This record gives sequence, structure tokens and C-alpha cells, in this order.
Amino acid sequence: MDGVEVVMPRMGETVDEGTVNEWFKQVGDAVAEGEPLLEIGTDKVDTEIPAPASGVLAEIRVGRGQTVPVATVIAVIRP
Repeated sequence: MDGVEVVMPRMGETVDEGTVNEWFKQVGDAVAEGEPLLEIGTDKVDTEIPAPASGVLAEIRVGRGQTVPVATVIAVIRP
């Protein structure tokens, strides 16, 4: 598959999962590297996650309110 995978980041040494609070972009939207893509929440903090690459948001694999383990692919950006 072509594209850059967006993964659930580790937000701290003891944090093993995160919850998608809000997507700022929808599938088909253009995104710029470094632009806020979504907000995730943990039991400790809510954080905006920047896009790791520029392109088009091709897939959202984890919806708002879903909690997934760190390193799970949550979206795909295609050039």
C-alpha cells in the first residue's frame, strides 16, 4: 500500500493506549505535514497529533471515541 501510516503515539512511559477525541480532517481532505490532524486523549492528557506527511487523508481506521493500543495504525495519508 502506498502512503504514510499514522500510528497511535506513546504519550508517556506508562501509557499503553489512547482514545481518538476528535478528527480535524475527514477522508479526502488535503493535509500538510505538521498540521494538526486529530486530538487523542489518555488518562493523563489530551494532545493534538500533527500529520506526519503531506498529502490526502485516504483512510481513517479508528473513529472518534475509540480507544486503541499504542502503535496501532489509525489513519493513512497518501501523496
